Amino acid sequence: MSKPTLYGPAYSTYTRSVRLALEEKGVDYDLVEVDFLQGPMPPEQVERHPFAKVPAFAHDGFELYETTAIMRYIDEEFDGPSLQPETAKQRARMNQIISIIDCYTYTCTVGQLVIQRIVMPMLGEQSDEAAIAEAMPEIEKCMNTIAGLSAGEKFLVGDRVSLADIHLAPIFDYFQSTPDSDPILQKIPGLSSWWSAMSERESIQKTPFSSG
Repeated sequence: MSKPTLYGPAYSTYTRSVRLALEEKGVDYDLVEVDFLQGPMPPEQVERHPFAKVPAFAHDGFELYETTAIMRYIDEEFDGPSLQPETAKQRARMNQIISIIDCYTYTCTVGQLVIQRIVMPMLGEQSDEAAIAEAMPEIEKCMNTIAGLSAGEKFLVGDRVSLADIHLAPIFDYFQSTPDSDPILQKIPGLSSWWSAMSERESIQKTPFSSG
């Protein structure tokens, strides 16, 4: 069986979620960097992903895009600890949290706060403080909702890592690195405890946002 190849930039939260799945399963893989911050998506990536997004994935001639589909394939194709819970209720909760992350959390947390607070200064631009202020109530709602659904467990769906944890972790890592996160996390100590457990995992340590 050949090594899978992941196409996407290390700085992408969705690319990192797939990397986390591979690391948690103990799968050796190749990461092909795809940088789109300095210009349009490279045409070769558009060939892999017709909607011009990242990441894309290939394994033994099988090509795939969409992060949750890739993560589930990795979990089910490769040996290693399962990243999906055993019970139907826990799997439903995992899928619910993943959907909340994709539909609501990513847009306000990364698309507004992280882009404005971290990315724009990196590109030599000013942060849009109004856009940040507008995002904060929705971010707090998302974080509160996810914390409430986790019901005080060590991880988001029970006592072991699931796809929900590795889907949230890259977004949360960026979020907690901003000063804007402090007032929210002070109100939701459970998420800080969750992040303490997640950030100690080898998979997190081996997947920095920079591949250099």
